[in-house]
Parts: sequence; structure tokens; C-alpha cells
Amino acid sequence: MTKGSDLFVAALENEGVDRIFGIPGEENLDIVESIRRSSIQLILTRHEQAAAFMAATYGRLTGKAGVCITTLGPGALNLTTGSAYALLGAMPMIMITGQKGILSSRQARFQIVDIVAAMKPLTKLSRQIVSPKMIPSLVREAFRVAQEERPGPVHLELPEDIAAAECEPIALVPTHPVELPLASAGALDRAARMIMEAKRPLLMFGAAASRPRVTPDVAQFVLRTQIPYFTTQMGKGTVPGGTELYMGTAALSERDYVHEAIEQADLIITIGHDTVEKPPFIMGARGPKVIHVGYQTADVEQVYFPQAEIVGDLGPSLALLADRIEGKIPNAQALLPLREGILSRIAARATEDRFTPQRIVHDVRAVMPADGILALDNGMYKIWFARNYRTRMANTLLLDNALATMGAGLPSAMMAALLYPRRRVMAICGDGGFMMNSQELETAVRLKLNLVVLLLEDHAYGMIRWKQAVDEFPDFGMTFGNPDFVRYAEAYGARGTRVGEIAELQPALERAFTGGGVHLVVVPIDYSENTRVLVDELRERLPAPQAS
Repeated sequence: MTKGSDLFVAALENEGVDRIFGIPGEENLDIVESIRRSSIQLILTRHEQAAAFMAATYGRLTGKAGVCITTLGPGALNLTTGSAYALLGAMPMIMITGQKGILSSRQARFQIVDIVAAMKPLTKLSRQIVSPKMIPSLVREAFRVAQEERPGPVHLELPEDIAAAECEPIALVPTHPVELPLASAGALDRAARMIMEAKRPLLMFGAAASRPRVTPDVAQFVLRTQIPYFTTQMGKGTVPGGTELYMGTAALSERDYVHEAIEQADLIITIGHDTVEKPPFIMGARGPKVIHVGYQTADVEQVYFPQAEIVGDLGPSLALLADRIEGKIPNAQALLPLREGILSRIAARATEDRFTPQRIVHDVRAVMPADGILALDNGMYKIWFARNYRTRMANTLLLDNALATMGAGLPSAMMAALLYPRRRVMAICGDGGFMMNSQELETAVRLKLNLVVLLLEDHAYGMIRWKQAVDEFPDFGMTFGNPDFVRYAEAYGARGTRVGEIAELQPALERAFTGGGVHLVVVPIDYSENTRVLVDELRERLPAPQAS
């Protein structure tokens, strides 16, 4: 005989799970014991939300579903933000929650919330396990659904009496490779004709082009076609930013300098674009034609309605398209003369002797090697890093431009540091977002991570305060006080440094990395550049075309 929990954990091992993040409760104790006797590591976090962010980031970086566990009721509900983060960001993740026994009700309705129903709109699949015999097939199905295109979160609820129930051994369901279909020849031929006939073609790489399995094919496509490209925020790094064909990143929806190229293009080939991202450009009746290349058909929106589509396994489909057009695009580099002007204006004033966003991006880039990983929380600085930070390898700038939730930056960086202990990893957080999950410093210290956290301090919810000012509302309701962050870090067993002069920033970051361990580096930030650059300076550009 075997227990349901043993069967469940064996099914997880069958899927290759090597670690689970979370905070179990009394309804999970059989599962906890089964994990203790397994090959799987249980990594306790200090809040369930952080466990979900870490599991989702594991999925984002590996393509395999990350796993997190919580108890019933309040613990399970704390996963909802992480579930939405994974759903909108297309990150494969399995969430395991406990529940009171379903064969009897000795505690009546105490702590019972219908988590399966609550999770349905936030997941690809949400199921309760009502019999041990269901476990092997349901776990296999959960991983299949989570990992297939479009990836996302799956929820499984395992009641405590089903976990504790004894049953006859049940064979696990073996995993098997799944080959995605290729785009049709007709679609490839149609797109090839449009590209070869285009006067000013432009490539755009979106979030799905960052999937670990596809990035080499994406880079090859650029090299073979020689068409200039730009990226969305979550597509940043899909092709090395050092290439001479990189035109910039669309951190705004319109009127930024990269939009000079977008506005002049007569054909944009979007590769891996997901409209869950804030629009990188806005289509209109008089704008360029668009070819959508993706794993799935395009989601048609008011601002995105492609005229042609290539749907299929992204990497091989791009190779087939390149076979048709390589060396046959007479106007491939028509927009390339715009590149120097776009990039030089974005990089302007990056070495001023002030704590400006441009200077902070410049100094961070200086201490990060090509394979170094930045994980951004959400705030005004995210726009600046998306615009100004040049990536040289795929998945080295982790940001969330889908749910765009605060509080995810630190746990995401912790996951990257766990996966890549020999690479430099830095979390960049505002003081508002950092304090939403700052307790995870203890988790990072306990895990003996090498991690630098750059904390940008302005004592405010800076992005909303800026928007409030731009919209000419009074300055109200956005400011707060902070603890002494150096002492705060030290209380968790980390190290802390406060930078008082901008010239000290780069040396302080370098010392933090060479010293190892968890190190919090606190700097003030001067957001006066938000209005000067992102409002006044960009307003001087010609207006974007009308979206009608």
C-alpha cells in the first residue's frame, strides 16, 4: 500500500521537479513528509506570494513548470497575484494547495474557501483531486497544460484526507516529447512576398521570442535577413543588443525615439508578440502593414490587427521563412540610417554627475557582464532600464510588462541567483515595491545566495506620483517614510550600503558583487528627468500618426 501524498510526490519527481517553493500548513503535512523522503528540496519563503513569483520565474527561465505549495484558505489566496503574474506573463507554474478533508467535515466550514473556483479565471486549469487514483493522470495533465503554448499556471487542490488515504500502487504516466506544428507553406510564401516587396521593413521581437528554446533561432533569423529590429520590454535580449541592427526598445507606446523607425516602416514583422504587453506601437488605418509570427494566432485588438499571420513552432518556422527570403530583400536595411540618431538620443546625458535614471542605468551596465541578470520590480525606473539598458544575451533583463505588479523583483532575482549561482544577479527595486516583499531578504540569506539588491529611494510611489503631476493633479497621497535600510538589511544577516555621491555607485556595486552574499545598496534617485525627457523632450517630436 502507498499513501496519496507519496503517489503525488512521486508524480512530481516523474516530471523532473527538483524544488518546491512555499509555506505549507497543517493540511499539507502528509505532503511535507512525502517531500522529506523524496529527492525534492522544499524551499520555505516568508510569504506565499514570493513563492509564486519564484516558481513562475523558474518557469520563465527554464521552460519547465516551477512548483509552489501553500495551505488552504488564506495561504492559497496569497497565491492569486503570483498566479496572475504567471498567466499574463506566460510562465509555466504548478500551484499545489491543501484543503480540509472532503470525505468528512469534522471542522465544519472553518477556513474553507472555494479555491478551485477562485483560481479558475487566474489559471489555465484548476482542479480538486478527489481520489488517489486520479493523481498520476492529473499531475501529468497539469504539467502538460502548464508547459504547452501559451504557457501559464495550473492549480491542483489536494485535500488532506486524500493525501493521507492509503491505496494500491498506481503506475505513473510517462512523459513524452511534444513536437509543435510548423507554419503552413502558404502562409510562409505570402509573408515572404510581403517582406521582399516592402520598401522599409522592420522586425519586432516580443515576449514569446524570449522562450529559452527559441532564442538561438531568433538570432539566426536576424543575421540571415539583415532587417533592423526593435523589441518590446519583455522581448528585450532575444537578440544580442550589441548587434548593428538593433534600433531600440519600445518602453512607451508612441512618440519615443524608436518610434521614428516604427512610423516610417511600411511593414512590421512582429515575432512572438503578445498583446498582454502594454502596446509597443499602436496600429492605425494609415499605419504600416503587420505580419504576426507566433505560436498562436494573433489576439486582434483595437491597436493590433495584423494583415497576415505565420502560426507554428516559432524557431523552425522562422528558419523556413528565412530560407525563402535570405538575400532576396532589396530594401532590408532601408531604416538602418535612423539607428545612430535613435540610440544616441536615448543614451544622452548618461554620465551626468547626478542620481538620474540614465546615470544609474549606465553604472549598472558597467558592473554587469554579458551574462549578468537584472530582475526589475515595477516602477518608473523600469521604463528607463527598458529604454537605455543594452542587453547582450537572452533573458538577462527580467521585467514584467504584462501584470506589471510591484513586489515581484526581489523574488524573481532570488530565483535567478538559485539557478545561476556563478552569474552576477541584481534585483532593482523602488522603495515602494521592495517593502512589499522585503521579508524575503531572510530567505535569500538562508539560501546563501549571491545577490545584490539595488534599492532606488524616493520615499514615494514614484510612477503614480509622476503621472499625477503630468495630469496636473495636486501632489497628494503618494509619499511615505522608510526604515534605515542599511540596518534593515543587517537585521536579516545581509549587508547594507548607502551611497551618498553618484561617483560612489559603481564602486559600491562592484564591492557588493565581489564580497558575495546578499548585499542591499541604497541610492537616492532624481526623477526630474521623467518630465524633461519623457514629456517635454518627446513632445518636441512630430506627433505620432492618427490611430484611425
